[in-house]
Amino acid sequence: MEQQKKIYFISDLHFGTPDAVSSRARELKFVQWIEEVSVDAAEIFIVGDLFDFWHEYGTVVPKGFVRVQAAIAKAVDAGIKVSLFTGNHDLWQNDYFEKELGVTLYREPIERMWNDKQFLIGHGDGLGPGDHGYKFMKKVFTNPLCQWLFKWLHPDLGMQLAGYFSYKSRYANGTIPMESFQGEDKEWLIQYCKRKLQSKAYHYFIFGHRHLPIDFKFNDDCRYINTGDWLSYYTYAVFDGTTLELKTYGKDS
Repeated sequence: MEQQKKIYFISDLHFGTPDAVSSRARELKFVQWIEEVSVDAAEIFIVGDLFDFWHEYGTVVPKGFVRVQAAIAKAVDAGIKVSLFTGNHDLWQNDYFEKELGVTLYREPIERMWNDKQFLIGHGDGLGPGDHGYKFMKKVFTNPLCQWLFKWLHPDLGMQLAGYFSYKSRYANGTIPMESFQGEDKEWLIQYCKRKLQSKAYHYFIFGHRHLPIDFKFNDDCRYINTGDWLSYYTYAVFDGTTLELKTYGKDS
């Protein structure tokens, strides 16, 4: 890593939910955040679920989120590498962000090394034991035939239908659900990390998806960081070349 430069990680912004007003407020806050971190960022990782729903048609771009896209493009144009992971809410991204904004798109966890620190980075959905219902649905959602059939729906109908089910899955009781730590044995991503450590040494695991800021220490040389979300916590992680910290925007910034 270049001296004085940092690596930033953020996830689960879910732009588009729960309504236009609150989503716009979070969008503006994200634009402010990315402008601030661009001062010393070498790379920015958006670790999944940037949108509450996103589907790319052949010639149609979903309406909205122009400020978000412009902020990302501005960072890329400034020489900052921006990587975007697909999450379980925006699996249906193709190459629009790569071609138009210049981001690097990832669909599976990746390994990276900075200053002799080994990282494993991914959104986190479908990893570890359990969650068999979602794992089955992910196979359906990522099936090329299913995606081909969906794109033949008129965008107004397709986006409205998908947005409805996305909203209902998270706001079943009409409010933002507050997650809580389930314990080491029941946190699937912790179990996933433990299995990975059986075959290779890592210093940091970085995931999103859980919607809960987590800093879990396996040993003196290995931690699992969950970046939380921007629905309730406004958290992100930053690596300065030596240490990795979990921060809250507006509080630790």
